[in-house]
Amino acid sequence: MVDLTALLADLTAESDQLDALVAALPPEGWARPTPAPGWTVGHQIAHLAWTDHVARLAATDTDAFYASVLSAPDPARLVDDGAESFLAPPAELLARWRDGRAALATALAAVPPGQKLPWYGTRMSPASMATARIMETWAHAEDVADALGVGRTPTARLRHIAHLGFRTLGHGFAAHGRAVPTAPVRVELTAPDGDTWTFGSPDAADRVTGPALDFCLLVTQRRHRADLALVATGPTADEWLDVAQAFAGPPGAGREPSTASGAGTRA
Repeated sequence: MVDLTALLADLTAESDQLDALVAALPPEGWARPTPAPGWTVGHQIAHLAWTDHVARLAATDTDAFYASVLSAPDPARLVDDGAESFLAPPAELLARWRDGRAALATALAAVPPGQKLPWYGTRMSPASMATARIMETWAHAEDVADALGVGRTPTARLRHIAHLGFRTLGHGFAAHGRAVPTAPVRVELTAPDGDTWTFGSPDAADRVTGPALDFCLLVTQRRHRADLALVATGPTADEWLDVAQAFAGPPGAGREPSTASGAGTRA
């Protein structure tokens, strides 16, 4: 059984790590552009604050959640408009994000066992929602770190993102308008501490192997596969690395390769 309390603790730790990157930034730091076109550091935090808000609505007020979806003037701009609506001066935005993520954790912990929460195109358990929030927080922290030119030390919390990336294999294909494969894929990843994380049948002919950090960067579309040390064996695994997407919604634009010939290989 999934330990929701442990997941929420990891979500808090992931948020705190990003908080430490932005809390002392001067106003010009919040205005720095990030790899997401048109988004500053402030937009990244505003997006997380907005998403925490709608996730809390999903956990506490289903009618209000659906109303927020139906009232969107342009569904294609839902994410961008949400971030814009939560933008504020740095101190106000930081306080809003802190209050909102704390309220979300409280709301998720109070959801009755077995209850599913509405979300965009699906329904999720509180544990799945917490895992998705860990993934989003980590991914947007990568954008912020890139904008600030700082490195981050990978942690064991990457396992949540790697597991979500594996579970959303079919979603990645479907989001890109491709047939969902029936062939199983085995994923074998080297964790930050040198351990091995495995997902999927050990008998699968198709495989993805490599560093857990690289796999997480791929499924959150923070790096192009050509810049990652991932190896795909078999046609399904190879195609998956082109469409992998751990987040809900339409296909993301992804990132352009930064190298002429990357480390990602096909076997």
